[in-house]
Amino acid sequence: MSVIRNILNSRSSKGGNFFNVLTQILGFRPKNISHYKRAFTHRSLNKKDADGNAINFERLEFLGDAMLSAVVASHLFKAVPGGNEGYLTKMRSKVVSRKHLNELGKDLRLIDHIETNIPKEQFGVNVHGNLFEALVGAIYLDKGYKYCKRFIYERVIDPYVDIEQLEGKVISYKSLLIEWCQKEKKEFDYEVYEDTGRDELKHFGVKLRINDRVVAKARATSKKKAEEKASKRAYYALQNKME
Repeated sequence: MSVIRNILNSRSSKGGNFFNVLTQILGFRPKNISHYKRAFTHRSLNKKDADGNAINFERLEFLGDAMLSAVVASHLFKAVPGGNEGYLTKMRSKVVSRKHLNELGKDLRLIDHIETNIPKEQFGVNVHGNLFEALVGAIYLDKGYKYCKRFIYERVIDPYVDIEQLEGKVISYKSLLIEWCQKEKKEFDYEVYEDTGRDELKHFGVKLRINDRVVAKARATSKKKAEEKASKRAYYALQNKME
C-alpha cells in the first residue's frame, strides 16, 4: 500500500508527469522519488529538512561527480591495459569534462524539470552538467551502484567513449599550451586587461606572449574564457611546432 501511495504522490509533481518523465530519462522505474525531487531542487527555494539541513541538488552533485569518475575510471582501466596513470587521468578528464556533462544535461533537457525561484534564463551553462551529476547521485542513493553504473554506461560510456577519438580530443587549449611551453623551456605570459569596448556586458582582453612575442589575442566575457580563446588561437598558429 505504501508503494502505491509513493507512486501516486510522485505523479502529483510537475503537473502529474514527473514520475513518467523521470522513468523515461532513467530507463527504469524509480523507487524513492524524494531523491530525484531533491536532484531538481535549486537552492533559491531555500528548502530545509526537519533538522535544518538544506534541500537542494548540490550535495547530490558532489556524489554524482564521484560516481561518474569511479565508473569511467574503472572502464578505462579495463579498456586500456597499457595506459599509465597520467594517460588514464587525462582520458577520464575528457569524458567527465564540464563541457561534456553540460551537453549530456542539455540532451536530456534536465533544466525543464528544475524547481527554482529565479528565471531559468539567469542560470549559467554549467547548470546542465550540475543537474546531470545530481541525477547520477540520486540514482545511486535510490537504486545502488548496479543501476548507477548501468545508467552511466547507457548515457555516457557506450555512446561517447571512443578511445581513439578521446586521444585526439582537446579539453583545455591553455593546459596544452602551458605543458608545451614548459616542455620546450619557453617563457609564456597571459596579459589580461579589462576591455573598454561598447558591449553591454563587461569584456576582458588577453595578449598571450611566448618568449616576449605576442602570438595570440582574444576577448571574452570572463578572464578564463579569454585566456582559453587566446590559447586556442595560439595552438592553431603553432600547431606544426607543437606536434
